[in-house]
Amino acid sequence: MCRNIKPLFNYDPPATKDEIHAAALQFVRKVSGYQKPSKVNEQAFHNAVENIAANTEQLLNSLVTSSTPRDRQVEAERARVRNEKRFGKN
Repeated sequence: MCRNIKPLFNYDPPATKDEIHAAALQFVRKVSGYQKPSKVNEQAFHNAVENIAANTEQLLNSLVTSSTPRDRQVEAERARVRNEKRFGKN
């Protein structure tokens, strides 16, 4: 999976439309191989991003869990510690 696509389910507060769109954009970039599509492929690229974002939002809204929602700050701190361990302090 693309490293830039982060889990979006079961967070408090829930994922925003911007976060969902960013994940969809990263997915389409990865699958298509385009960072920025050519003019001829631009409409197909943007349609794919919008369709995936809509389906992702529908998926997130329909998923159910009994676990408590994750805290964004706690998860960000864990990621920072992992990155620090992996890459060293900046």
